[in-house]
Amino acid sequence: MNNDVTSAGLIAAISEGDAELVVQPVVLAGGSGTRLWPLSREHCPKQLIDLLDGESLLEATVRRLDGVFPHAATSLPEPHTAVRKAAPFVVSSEDLRHLTADRLGRSGMAARFVLEPLARNTAPALTAVALAASGDGDPVLVAMPADHLIADSAAFAAALEEAVTHAARGAIVTLGVPPQRAETGYGYIGAGLPLGSSGARSIEHFVEKPDAGRAASYVASGNYLWNSGIFVVRASVWLAAIAQSRPLIAAQCTAAFDNACVDADGTVHLNRDALAACPSDSIDYAVMESVGVNARLAGVVVPLRSGWSDVGAWDALWQVSEKDEHGNVARGRVLFEDATDTFVHSDGRLVACVGVQGMVVVETADAVLVVAKDRVQDVKAVVTRLKAQHSEVARQHRRVERPWGWYDSVDQGERFQVKRIVVKPGGRLSLQMHHHRAEHWTVVRGTARVTRGDEVLLLSENESTYIPLGMTHRLENPGKTALEIIEVQSGCYLGEDDIVRFDDQYGRVQQA
Repeated sequence: MNNDVTSAGLIAAISEGDAELVVQPVVLAGGSGTRLWPLSREHCPKQLIDLLDGESLLEATVRRLDGVFPHAATSLPEPHTAVRKAAPFVVSSEDLRHLTADRLGRSGMAARFVLEPLARNTAPALTAVALAASGDGDPVLVAMPADHLIADSAAFAAALEEAVTHAARGAIVTLGVPPQRAETGYGYIGAGLPLGSSGARSIEHFVEKPDAGRAASYVASGNYLWNSGIFVVRASVWLAAIAQSRPLIAAQCTAAFDNACVDADGTVHLNRDALAACPSDSIDYAVMESVGVNARLAGVVVPLRSGWSDVGAWDALWQVSEKDEHGNVARGRVLFEDATDTFVHSDGRLVACVGVQGMVVVETADAVLVVAKDRVQDVKAVVTRLKAQHSEVARQHRRVERPWGWYDSVDQGERFQVKRIVVKPGGRLSLQMHHHRAEHWTVVRGTARVTRGDEVLLLSENESTYIPLGMTHRLENPGKTALEIIEVQSGCYLGEDDIVRFDDQYGRVQQA
């Protein structure tokens, strides 16, 4: 690998015969979105929630790439004369693999996966993908968070095509958003000399999350942009930059990739032991703060004027949503009476707001949030307290999606729990047993194939069976329509971690 990360060094390293420039989208889908609780949970974070009228932020992120690069070939540096856009890499956690794939699959979107056994932030994630993508020449990586909202797709496409042109020449490029206020939660990019007439400028320096005073001075100067979190860089440039700035990240990610397990469909499971020894760091801190300061790291910022939002908290969702004449946003069954500037989301029950101003109310099946709109950043503290109490409402919803379907915990009390379980056609739960609970299953709809110890039963509607404590069992749907059962659990402990898996087609044998 060429360790010279200056533009001149990279241009010299490009093969003269390489006419095709490969652009490799990278979707970073490992965020937790705690400030959007209770809709966003640890096991179903904000990028996987249908926040956009039936579409998740993840789907919107992949979809907006459809219209990018139709004209990019005319502005490419020599020797490139054509662009090939590769299928995106999605970086996600092992735990969210199936839910992430389901969100993409329902929209017919193809993707390749790099899976992390534990979270290590965006710098290791991009490093792992750069290693995986290097087999396709030296592609330009387009790294995008999966949980951002962009209103103007055409403006996004134009900015991204400009960014790819600079990245192809060896620069580390970020898309910068003209600041609307003195926001302390974003990184700021100090813009330097203009690069042509497109609006792109060199990066003088990068400041991650300044205090309020410095943020105000940056906005007042007119010379700074918000960092959008979208980075465009050649794979070789990134690998050289991370090796120089954070050599331990580079070394451990290389070990995690070299010792990874790869499925038949190309899914990369990074090695847990190697990744556990890798420092957790963001792209911003690991590399971008050195761009402009270190002469060997050439940086370019391209303005992004497209209605960008990171949808980081409930007030951001209120800002980008359609409002009534009083500034209110209603999602679901909501009634306003003499209310203004209020956001209400209801998953099911009617929520009536009378005489309130500047509030956020979010109703789900198992939790209700009420918070002043100017205090939504403090929702994260609530989630921290819930996790400290080992509360399930911080981790997952009452309705929990699984690779085989979903279940809803409709009732529970001392020594019992009732679940509604729906299994997709062809779905198959793991072969398992429980140490602390017995289960009663009644088929409500469809046909169930039940493994119960050494026997296999075929149950139709209104038929039932009993699974004693400690008995090996499995539930399958052999039919072409959904299978729905009611499960009644009884025992001294009913937690989801009381599962011993012996066989599982979704690769969860080692998980609790």
